[in-house]
Amino acid sequence: MGVQNLYPQLKRDTAFNASLTPSLESAHRFSVIPKPDLRWTAEVDAATSHLYPKVSKVIPEFEWPIFAPYIKAINELKIERNAVILAHNYQTPEIFHCVADYVGDSLQLAKLAVQSTADVIVQGGVHFMAETSKILNPSKIVLTPDTKAGCSLAESITASDIRNLRKKYPGVPIVAYVNTSADVKAEVDICCTSSNAVRVVESLGVKRVILLPDRHLADNVAAATDVEIIPWNGACEVHERFTADEINAYRLDNPGLTVIAHPECPKEVVKVSDFSGSTAAMIDYVKKQKPKSVLLVTECSMADNVAAETEGTEFVRPCNLCPHMKRITLPKILDSLLYVRDEIFIDPIIAEKARRSVQRMIDLG
Repeated sequence: MGVQNLYPQLKRDTAFNASLTPSLESAHRFSVIPKPDLRWTAEVDAATSHLYPKVSKVIPEFEWPIFAPYIKAINELKIERNAVILAHNYQTPEIFHCVADYVGDSLQLAKLAVQSTADVIVQGGVHFMAETSKILNPSKIVLTPDTKAGCSLAESITASDIRNLRKKYPGVPIVAYVNTSADVKAEVDICCTSSNAVRVVESLGVKRVILLPDRHLADNVAAATDVEIIPWNGACEVHERFTADEINAYRLDNPGLTVIAHPECPKEVVKVSDFSGSTAAMIDYVKKQKPKSVLLVTECSMADNVAAETEGTEFVRPCNLCPHMKRITLPKILDSLLYVRDEIFIDPIIAEKARRSVQRMIDLG
């Protein structure tokens, strides 16, 4: 992905955020900190020069002075607020490599945050990820830099849908992918990730399981187990756009290409790939196998983030962007810390039920 494509969004965020003021609630809990100077200066250069080599493969040098003042300000504010930033693998490199304290998939991030002594968590990801962090860190303040950063998959199902499924399939256990809202997690029996879905399904010891909301993950799990999988008709708008014909065309244009697909892709795509796994498994595969050329069939910022820390591998990039993930920018992260706004709140009863479903999965090891 060309980071220069983020310029218009970055400029809009800067202009919009300049007019914001702290909320009364935040002002009572945290000291008011003046808006930092965001000009490129020798001081900014000195404070951030050690970070640029991490992203030099994917961020052109002429763009660095745009990002660096925000990076310096954010890293200083983290100390002032006793905060940590969690960055999902789909965040852009200047966030992922330069301001994040923890990186990974949504569940990894929430679990890592539990170990932190920070008071404040800023979620570099979409809304359900912030909710998951709050579910596992109920005593911490969890902030989302953009309340509109949603997810087509999480929004495809509601708690009411779960209750209707129980009426339609009495006695059939329900497994929810972690890419769901807290309300949905509170209604199901157990959660799963893309990497442990088969194990979770088989751990229930029954012949039929409802697996939701991703129909493609359900298809791919069904192909790997004898348990009958009842799916829900949800999908990730990024992964479902990939096709087997597209993957085969990439192979023709790039002899020797290794194709690694996320399980949220259609089963036809997974079938023509060399490996399929969660974001963490995809990254691990690249680092251990060191393919000469690789195609990561997932959101394209992940390829930038892996390429930034991988030597000897050429990345072929199909650029399917997640518009929700791209709502998270440096200016918005800065304002989250500055004004301590857009805090995630979950009804305590729902949070406790959702935590039970997540914990059951964690307890499987």
